[in-house]
Amino acid sequence: MKLLIRALRVIFTAYALIIFIASMLILLPAYLIVFTFRNKEQAPHAAHAVSRTWGKVIWVLYFIRFKCHFKNRIDPDKTYVFVANHRSLCDIPCYALSCRNTFRFLAKAELGRIPVFGFIIKNIYVMVERDSKKDRSRSMEAMQKSIETGISVFICPEGTRNITDMPLLPFKDGAFRLAIKMQCPIGVLTLTNSQKLLHPKRPFELSPGIIEGYWEEPIPTAGLSDSDLPALKQKVMHLMTKRLEAGMNVDS
Repeated sequence: MKLLIRALRVIFTAYALIIFIASMLILLPAYLIVFTFRNKEQAPHAAHAVSRTWGKVIWVLYFIRFKCHFKNRIDPDKTYVFVANHRSLCDIPCYALSCRNTFRFLAKAELGRIPVFGFIIKNIYVMVERDSKKDRSRSMEAMQKSIETGISVFICPEGTRNITDMPLLPFKDGAFRLAIKMQCPIGVLTLTNSQKLLHPKRPFELSPGIIEGYWEEPIPTAGLSDSDLPALKQKVMHLMTKRLEAGMNVDS
């Protein structure tokens, strides 16, 4: 029976991959129009709207439902440093659908080399070579400029997908240093169940189902300094860990 289930999931993944490639080819003209005919101030908002539409459509075609709780905790008119856990490739559309705020992802440079998809994310993400100190500094400056123009940023503080059995990987400092430097509130999102639909160690076994996301009350950073960074990082890690270990059995 297990072999049959895994075989069905592989077949479903093949279907999903075809849908993904087709959707990228369809979306490319939309993004080209945004990047070409919108001015620099309008383009991020228009691109985010396209991404949210793509996320909604792709989940319908994948028979995946994303339930995001406590959205009212995030003010769509404010600028944040958003942070979230990361267990699965399924997380990316969920991030886009989690709130109406326009934001830029911090993404590893390798993603920019993927045909078509890479062109899109180079224009809407902040790319970083994680092994380059100079490039990390450049990406930090780019995120600061984004916040200064009212565009939030979205960072996975674990630095990569968590493929371990631990709830979370140790957090990097970048997101918290950025929030403190810019005196920008931190929006904390915890996703659950995405790894059950597409496990990081079994990327060819996608299945339909439900992914849930939970927003915490934003954490203010006004008045904080770099000396507060360890406590701030620990607070966010505690909030996410508490959500994950509680099994999300809360009234939304």
